[in-house]
Amino acid sequence: MAKRRQIILWAVWAVVSPIILYMTYQIWPPELSENAFRDFGLFLILLCAVALMPIVVNGTPVFFVEGVSLAVFLYFGIFAEMVLAQLSIIVLMLRLRIGWKDLYRYPVNFLMFLFISLISGAVYEWMGGAHGPQSLSLIFFGEVFIYFLVSLTVNQFLLNNIVWRYIYNRKSPFFSKDFIWEAFAASIVSLFGVILFILYSQIGNVALVYAGLPIVLISVVLNHYYAAKLINEQLQKASEVGYQLTEKLHVNDVLDVFVEKIADIIQVDYAYIVDVIDGKSLKVIRKMESGKQQQSPGHTVPVSEGISGFVFAAKKSLLYHKRTQWEHMGIYIPKAAQSLMAFPVFRHQKVVGVVILASNKRRKFENHQLMLVNLLIAHLAVAIENARHHEQTREQSVRCSLTGLYNHRFMESELEREFERIREGDLSCLSFILFDLDHFKKVNDTYGHQSGNEVLIQLGQRLEAFIGTKGTAARYGGEEFVVLLPEMERNQALALAEGLRHEIASKPFCIEQDMVSGSRKQIYVTASIGLATAPDDADDPLSLVRHADRAMYTGAKQAGRNKVAGYSK
Repeated sequence: MAKRRQIILWAVWAVVSPIILYMTYQIWPPELSENAFRDFGLFLILLCAVALMPIVVNGTPVFFVEGVSLAVFLYFGIFAEMVLAQLSIIVLMLRLRIGWKDLYRYPVNFLMFLFISLISGAVYEWMGGAHGPQSLSLIFFGEVFIYFLVSLTVNQFLLNNIVWRYIYNRKSPFFSKDFIWEAFAASIVSLFGVILFILYSQIGNVALVYAGLPIVLISVVLNHYYAAKLINEQLQKASEVGYQLTEKLHVNDVLDVFVEKIADIIQVDYAYIVDVIDGKSLKVIRKMESGKQQQSPGHTVPVSEGISGFVFAAKKSLLYHKRTQWEHMGIYIPKAAQSLMAFPVFRHQKVVGVVILASNKRRKFENHQLMLVNLLIAHLAVAIENARHHEQTREQSVRCSLTGLYNHRFMESELEREFERIREGDLSCLSFILFDLDHFKKVNDTYGHQSGNEVLIQLGQRLEAFIGTKGTAARYGGEEFVVLLPEMERNQALALAEGLRHEIASKPFCIEQDMVSGSRKQIYVTASIGLATAPDDADDPLSLVRHADRAMYTGAKQAGRNKVAGYSK
């Protein structure tokens, strides 16, 4: 949260809280007995015990103080309940280990619970609800039920419409599974709160043991139940992510899905995937900070450096609860990060990568999350292996095994895709160059087919370097080559084709072993080039190829070879 907004929150709390507390005291003063302050202390201890066992629902801490605070409200009034509730919030924040960056959560919770107490208490008073032991009656239970409903509704309204929307810039539905769960748990605790009030009215502070202990136990049970429920949900999500990873056919897609999903399941602030290069250096290949993927740094570091280096050497996972435990290792992670987990990625029993997850909260991660991420990383390693195998297989199927250029099948598919883009209006023009080496049969007959292959290999390298990112080059068959040039109009393509012709003709090709002399030799080769441009010259891929072929034979080869010709109707 921006510092300006945090300052405003603290200022609002500093102004509003004293006013509300003072007015509440004046309008509804507490009914105090001679032992009231001692009992206040006992109730506060009970509240603090419950506050030490919160659960986190959708990123929001929930602690079941309703039972104790309800008993305080029914016996002593609004003001007493307000004060004790505010003190219990301090205990909750300390239990959650709120860092300096998140101190604004103090005024947020102070104000939220203050308004919940004020509104629900005011409704109870408006209905004529009484306090103290004399309030017990059939009407009393109806008033308590309405008080509970108002409190629950105000809490959910403030949480959704004020806290989530205006403070955290997040949207959440009013009625959700989390709300139903919280309402159910709060109703159970509140029921025990009523019992605590009745017993306290009858037997005094001994009731804090008889009825207070069950409230604490219920909080413990609900805490453990929700923790188990959360673990189960995370395991289900992890299983789904495993399937999603193995479905991806490209390594980049696998890495993107992993970073996105792991940040959602574990709710981390930072995620990094580090690649181990030849067992000698480390390179960050995925970087996610503050919920957004960012460009990874291009440089590498020695394999012995930082947390990644330590994980690589130790071949085991790490879990740190505070920054002082790991910051001496020297790897760059934003200073706001306080908790960290790091994991090795194995392939064939070798560490080939490292995954680092970090959070701005201290003690954010637990041991079950360590095991959960290890499970996901096992899926990650398998998915990467499968994707790499698929990419290699696909690459081999669309590449010429001799020159390394794309082959005829790939170029046909690429032509179809580019014409589809023209039809959809995403591409304005497409130039197609087709060229054939002049008298190449003579090269094979004179120097041997192995020497001819050497010329083709060198031509492929020269062609790829010359075209660069301007287009796509392919071996079309035999000594025929093509170049696809998206968004390049006819005159530009003719100029590029002329440059290519000169690049081929002006530099010699080196033959390592001449068939006749057996020695190294340099020869010169020329090419005849034809060109056609869509949509001016053709409306479909087949016509574009045919017209470029016609331009090559009639305009270049028949005109004396070593020439460039454009198609003319």
